[in-house]
Amino acid sequence: MSTTAASQWLFPLSALDHTPSACSLDKELYDRARGVEFLFRLGSSLQLPTSALCTAATWFHRFYMRYSMEEFHRQDVAATCIFLATKTEECGRKLIDVARIYQTKVPSVNVDPKQFTEESQEVNERSAAILSTEEVLLEALCFDFFVESPHAELVDLFEKCDSPVPVQEFAWSLAHDSYRTPLCILYPPKIIATACYVLAQRIFDGPNSPSLDARISATSPASHLPTPPSHKPPSPDATRVVVERYAFDELELVSIGGQHPALAEWEKSLTSPCIDALGLLLEFYGSQDIESTFPYLANIVAVPPPTKTTPRPRLYVPATQINAPPQSITNGGPSPSDSLGRTPNSTHGGHSPDPTPASSQNA
Repeated sequence: MSTTAASQWLFPLSALDHTPSACSLDKELYDRARGVEFLFRLGSSLQLPTSALCTAATWFHRFYMRYSMEEFHRQDVAATCIFLATKTEECGRKLIDVARIYQTKVPSVNVDPKQFTEESQEVNERSAAILSTEEVLLEALCFDFFVESPHAELVDLFEKCDSPVPVQEFAWSLAHDSYRTPLCILYPPKIIATACYVLAQRIFDGPNSPSLDARISATSPASHLPTPPSHKPPSPDATRVVVERYAFDELELVSIGGQHPALAEWEKSLTSPCIDALGLLLEFYGSQDIESTFPYLANIVAVPPPTKTTPRPRLYVPATQINAPPQSITNGGPSPSDSLGRTPNSTHGGHSPDPTPASSQNA
C-alpha cells in the first residue's frame, strides 16, 4: 500500500477533541485503554499472533474516530475487531469460540469456556453482538484492512542494530503498550517503533545515562568523542543508529520527542498541536497507579520526558481524577480484570521484560 493510502488513517491531535463520543477526552482515552486491554486478553486467550492483536487494536482506535463509545461498548468492539482480525491475518477462529471466550471474561467469577455450549443463551448473545457490530466496523474501516505495526519495524531494527536482548524485550513490550494510547492513529509505525526503542535503551542504560533529548537530538552529542576500540559505542550512540537508520528529518525528530534549535521559528508558527510520541507514552505510564497496583512501571515513570517538545494539552490523568461518571455497562458488566495491567507475553522473546534490568541496577 502506498504511503498516501496508509496516511489517510493518521489524524492530528486536534481530531481527538472532535470524536463522536460525548464523554470528556480523558475519560474516552481511559476507556480506550481499557478496551485495548480487554482486546489483548481476549486475543491472548485465543492464542492469536502479535500481528492479529496489533491489527485488531488499530481497528479499535480507528472505529472510535467515527463512532461513539456510548453507542458501541468497548468490549463488543474489541471482540469484533479480534474476530475480524482472525480472518484477515489468516489465524481463523470460529465465531462460537470467540464468543465463548468473550463471555468468560465478563462475569465477576472466572469460568471454564467449556461450560458454555453453542446453545448457551449468553454465548448466542455475544455472537449476535459481534456479528451486528462487525457490519458497523466494516463500514467504519471502509473495508480497508491493511495495517502496519511498529512491531514489524522493531524486528528489522533488532536485526540491523545488534541490540541487547533486554532492550529488544523492553521495546517490544512498550510497542504493545502504545496501543493503549492513540499513537497508532497519530503517527506512522517507524515513529512509534523509534520512540519505543529509544525509551527502551534509556531504561536499559539506567538513570545516569544520557537524557531522551540527547538521544534523539539532530546531531549526536557523542559524535565528537573517541570510541574505545575494544568496546561498543556508549549511549546515546546506541540509539543514534536507529535515528540515523531512518534518516529522520528535523520535523520527524520533533514528533519522536526531540527538538532542534533550528525549529524555534517553525514551532512558533504552529497552528495546531503536535503530539510527542515519547511524551505521550511517558504521560500514559505516569497516570497509572505505580504505588500499589503497577509497581513494575516505576522504572519507566522515573524517566524524565523530553524537555523541548512542542506544546500540547495533557491527555492522561490518574483514573481517580477523571471527571466523568463511569460508562454504563449494557452487555453483562465489567470484566474483573478490566484494568491497565501488564502487556501480554512477548511473542518476540517469549516473555515480558523484567521490570528492573541489571544494567539499570548498576548504573
